[in-house]
Amino acid sequence: AYLTVSIEPLPPVVVGDAVTLKCNFKTDGKMREIVWYRVTDGGTIKQKIFTFDAMFSTNFSQMENYRKREDLVYQSTVRLPEVRISDNGPYECHVGIYDRATREKVVLASGNVFLNVMAPPTSISVLAADTPAPFSRYQAQNFTLVCVVSGGKPAPLVYFKRDGEPIEATPLPEPPAGAGSWAPRNLLHRDLDDTKVPKSLAAEGGVGGGKPPATADPPRGLAAERDPVTETIPETVVSREFPRWVHVAEPIYYFRHTHAPVSDGTVEARATLTWTLNPQIDNEALFSCEVKHPALSMPMQSEVTLVAPKGPKITMTPTRARVGDTVRILVQGFQNEVFPEPLFTWTRVGSRLLDGSTEHDGKELVLERVPAELNGSMYRCTAQNPLGSTDTHTRLIVFENPNIPRGTEDSNGSLTGHCGFRLVLALTLTVILELT
Repeated sequence: AYLTVSIEPLPPVVVGDAVTLKCNFKTDGKMREIVWYRVTDGGTIKQKIFTFDAMFSTNFSQMENYRKREDLVYQSTVRLPEVRISDNGPYECHVGIYDRATREKVVLASGNVFLNVMAPPTSISVLAADTPAPFSRYQAQNFTLVCVVSGGKPAPLVYFKRDGEPIEATPLPEPPAGAGSWAPRNLLHRDLDDTKVPKSLAAEGGVGGGKPPATADPPRGLAAERDPVTETIPETVVSREFPRWVHVAEPIYYFRHTHAPVSDGTVEARATLTWTLNPQIDNEALFSCEVKHPALSMPMQSEVTLVAPKGPKITMTPTRARVGDTVRILVQGFQNEVFPEPLFTWTRVGSRLLDGSTEHDGKELVLERVPAELNGSMYRCTAQNPLGSTDTHTRLIVFENPNIPRGTEDSNGSLTGHCGFRLVLALTLTVILELT
């Protein structure tokens, strides 16, 4: 007797699909058994998923046979409903027939097929590397967007767009030496004149400065080979419009794409886009990260708009602060959506904060057990991101507390005890200064 087995190859399938495995075999012998296996751990483990034993079963519902000359052609099918990523891998079909001569000996043959299960990405997000970060008026700085795509198999194709147009970026397979994993830090040089000294106001003329001579070829972006040059900027130019550097060409974008396997069989893909930020043209620019994947009918995308902070909304509680109260000054938001996340810094104008520090970071400033001496004190909140900075001033007015006698505070303003009343009219004055 003879026996030949073959399995029809399968195209890639998507998680949730139903899949039918088909095993074709031809023989002139009598059927003994058909067994389907799922192979795991590199072939060391075989798990039975279907068995047909001709000795004890007459159910041919999963088999079809056709008379062809004097041979029998069979097809055994196994259906896998709603496949999962864990179903990915090789499968084997084993067929056994009785040998015609002995009727006891079994002839075996097998075939195998690989089931490739794809999974579409489940999430996509865009964030800024190294945030929150300060704004730099006089020195160009690199800015990096990170696109994180999770849940896909195989790894997706990730790319960036600016204002709806694909960005042509230079591949960056490895980060520069000394840089973070996702945020290369080499800075763009300011354009210098041939003497490599700061330009005077007379030489600069209009805002933004003059162009460098034709012989100058300053390095740009991550292609810079020299150490960054930091110029001493005269105080006379501080009030002039920023940024104080000149771009002589379109920005150069650098792109890096990596992916790492996840325990569930999917991958997490990360793509970074790095360029030298120019707040004059990048403010309110729309950047999107898009993903193409064979399991998706159309690309996924996530968008962010680069925006400098503007119009902070500050609240103070309680609204009528009294001596001994804990006062909280909080930035609740802005007049616009801000991206990347701002960096908040609090200072007291002309003095130190209540705890003796010069500044405090965070959206909220807490003044515990305020003394009467803080009445009229002015507090400045600086909110900044790499695109710009804005200052907000608010004045604290402290009312007398009838439950705390006057004259019972020590030299540090902390409360110590009894008697006396005084009424102080209160007003909170908020002034917003925006650097644009």
